[in-house]
Amino acid sequence: MKSPWRRLSTRERRLVVLTLFIFFLVLGRYFLVSPFMERGQWVKSQLEMQPQLLEKNLRYISQKAEIEARLEQAQNELKAFEPLLFSGDTPQVNASDLQQTVQGLAAKEGTQIITTRVLNPEPMSAFTKIPIQVEVSGQIDQVVNLIKGIEAAEKLLVLDELNVRSIFTPAVAARQQGLPQTQAQNLRVSLVISGFARTQTGATSKGAPASAKAKSEEGKGTQSGPRR
Repeated sequence: MKSPWRRLSTRERRLVVLTLFIFFLVLGRYFLVSPFMERGQWVKSQLEMQPQLLEKNLRYISQKAEIEARLEQAQNELKAFEPLLFSGDTPQVNASDLQQTVQGLAAKEGTQIITTRVLNPEPMSAFTKIPIQVEVSGQIDQVVNLIKGIEAAEKLLVLDELNVRSIFTPAVAARQQGLPQTQAQNLRVSLVISGFARTQTGATSKGAPASAKAKSEEGKGTQSGPRR
């Protein structure tokens, strides 16, 4: 029996050979030529980028002294900022210190603290923001002085939120000759006050419950009468 190749005519054999040649040519381009060309393009792009990277690195090296000076200045500013931060080991301790600070300011200005509530700490890169919510009552000048005291406190305190309600209560004012009796205007104020602390490595800042309430006893802080 004749083999299949021998049974083909000369023209058919040429077509088969041409088809195989085209097939192997496509395979060679796909597996050999294309990867080689892609590799060449990648090498070309890397060579084009190297001068730019070198120039950028040289620019950084030339600015080394300036960068070191700025870094030292930032470190010095951070050290000067340290006394304004709370230094407790955990956010809970810092929140307790913040509560005591605010209670001291409120007592100094004659306002009465009704409730305090610890809010969730907010991590801010190298620092942690420690917020608390405080509700106080007092007269206008007392509340104003309390806000001024918060802004001028030894620690860095920020007043994030302020809600005021006015409550009129009759009060006996100092009777001077020729002056009628007046009413003292009492305010009930809700404040969100925040302090700051360095973020402690491994500190469980998420452990502070959002609903942890520390209600101060009624009578904490002295409520002064109307100023005479």
